[in-house]
Amino acid sequence: MTVTADDLDRAAACVAASLASVTGADWSRPAGGLDWDCRHTAEHLADTLLSYAAQVVSRPADRFVRLAAVVEPGASPAEMVECVTCAAGLLALAVRGTPAGVRAFHPSGQADPAGFAAMGVAEVLLHGEDIAAGLGTTVDAPRPVCARVVARLFPDVAPGLAGVDPWAALRWCAGRADLPARPRRHTWQWRGAPLGG
Repeated sequence: MTVTADDLDRAAACVAASLASVTGADWSRPAGGLDWDCRHTAEHLADTLLSYAAQVVSRPADRFVRLAAVVEPGASPAEMVECVTCAAGLLALAVRGTPAGVRAFHPSGQADPAGFAAMGVAEVLLHGEDIAAGLGTTVDAPRPVCARVVARLFPDVAPGLAGVDPWAALRWCAGRADLPARPRRHTWQWRGAPLGG
């Protein structure tokens, strides 16, 4: 159930395809249930993905690399999508080029490349859906990828979600959705460190 750079590529392509249809919309609208607008959410997403790539490449043990990415104020919505896709691609390249045994700091545990790939996929799909919801569309996430992300990042609840649609399960794990007989999660934390350390 390892999450790979290919999974990150699939997630980014899925979100880019969903958002391509709404690049003519007003990206100053709120992004789903977030306090941010769609534009700020896309910028945050690109920044987070670049931050993860920096962690994988630099491998600090006790902190984030002091890197912050911003999108130029005049960037169009299509260029915002390009920034997200580019940042996801850079993280995928970093994951592909890094041995599996490498570890780097993340607040949720010393993560390996597969952990950063999984966190990157979750960020892309969840924030991609936030943006899409704010613009009146949806993301149809790749279910096998979602299943691998849930298993990797949420091992404490993954076994109980075996019969649930993996995209719905991922959104529930991250407090984005209700599931039958399961209240929405208001506090949650994924696991960046691999099982067993």
